[in-house]
Amino acid sequence: MKQKVKTLIIGSGPAGYTAAIYAGRSSLEPVLYCGLQPGGQLTTTTVIENFPGFPQGIDANQLMTDMREQAKRFGADVRDGSIEKADLSKRPFCLVDERGNELETETVIIATGASAKYLGLDDEKKYAGMGVSACATCDGFFYRKRTVAVVGGGDTACEEAMYLSGLAKKVYMIVRKPYLRAAEIMRKRVEEKENIEILYNTNTLGLFGNDGVEGAHLVRFKGEPNEEKYDIAIDGFFLAIGHKPNTELFKGQLDLDEQGFILTRGNSTSTNIEGVFAAGDVADPVYRQGVVAAGSGAKAAIEADRFLQEKGLK
Repeated sequence: MKQKVKTLIIGSGPAGYTAAIYAGRSSLEPVLYCGLQPGGQLTTTTVIENFPGFPQGIDANQLMTDMREQAKRFGADVRDGSIEKADLSKRPFCLVDERGNELETETVIIATGASAKYLGLDDEKKYAGMGVSACATCDGFFYRKRTVAVVGGGDTACEEAMYLSGLAKKVYMIVRKPYLRAAEIMRKRVEEKENIEILYNTNTLGLFGNDGVEGAHLVRFKGEPNEEKYDIAIDGFFLAIGHKPNTELFKGQLDLDEQGFILTRGNSTSTNIEGVFAAGDVADPVYRQGVVAAGSGAKAAIEADRFLQEKGLK
């Protein structure tokens, strides 16, 4: 099957759904593909307390379901499934979904997000939403006056540790190397913070707890003659070893930074290809917040609408 559309949205987190709401209200009749994780990264969280408009917080899956229904209300064609091929070499762009359906579109909004990197431990899945998190800003509030651990030794890990140190009673930093890779100013801040303890040369073997994370099994000097295994008591386990943007489909076509995030132009969501826009975490290595992603989704839809008007395609 071949179909012609004005706007194709790839991804269904806050950025994708908000783009669909705005595009639908602009009569662009957008088609949105939800991808492998409908609702995006937020669906791996339980309650969201920092999204505006919900003073008591809201269940993450409920928020994404509501956004999806709102997009459909304004005429968005929301489809479960993924885009597997994308030819952005000429307009209309040609994209193919996993069923082999071809779509020709004048504009594309990429909102495929970024996936947090994990250690690969079974316990990370076991305790997902029960003490394991990849976003201190999102979940740190739940650990006020408690003890947490941050895994990583780069700038992101130091920033997360500093943020959590203002909330938690104690913060452990689990660092695989014998030093921090962060910038000097960040290293000093962490080292001088009284309630942060850095565990160098340390790896995580697993987590334990009955109704949630209660502690971590660690090993110091792994594989060395002086290897030492021990446990620490913690209430939260935060991953800060980076995010991998979901941009494999667009490599060689769109300009990406060294980490693989899509590069956008100035304060716009436009990419190096006219008519292609990027919104949300796929183009944001800095903030990675649902409300920021939603805002960029709105910008992308507005810019797509203006592009179509300028080209006389609306």
